[in-house]
Amino acid sequence: MKFANEVRAGNIIKVGRDLWLVLKADYYRAARKEATVEMKLKNIDTGNTTATVYKLDDKLDEVRLDKKPIQFLYKVNDTYSFMDQENFEQFDINKEDLGNSIYFIKEDDMLDMMFYEGRPLNVELPNAIDLKITYTENGVRGDTSGKVMKPATLETGLEVSVPMFCDIDDVIRVDTATLEYKERVKGK
Repeated sequence: MKFANEVRAGNIIKVGRDLWLVLKADYYRAARKEATVEMKLKNIDTGNTTATVYKLDDKLDEVRLDKKPIQFLYKVNDTYSFMDQENFEQFDINKEDLGNSIYFIKEDDMLDMMFYEGRPLNVELPNAIDLKITYTENGVRGDTSGKVMKPATLETGLEVSVPMFCDIDDVIRVDTATLEYKERVKGK
């Protein structure tokens, strides 16, 4: 059992008899309402998607999966190709099935893939990943009051808000659950 606030994109949960891949999990803390988790789920068997809302303390059945080391090889259109590092077999996964994981994988990355009954489901991500900024506007000089942010595009195509002091070619740490800037990484 897992609480709803512990569920991340890429997890597999069981609702009733169906297995669901969590494509997106957004956490909301409202001032006058109870905090919730909005999830976008994809049925593993049918491919149907649905959106649902859980309270943070709702308990969900998590499915145990097999983990195997894999390598991300390349992307063609909306198909991502991987290679199993144990038997060197190659397999493809559709962009939709990977959810937000697509923003955190780069060619030749060594990753862990989650399998259910021999079928590849999703990439297991760490809590944060370091990515390089490929485009952002220059900060406006003197605009340093408060927490001033600007948009930035990262090497994987993810767009995040970063502080004004971040520039092109800076490496930043991004939270894989919230898709938000955490900190600038020094020395990379």
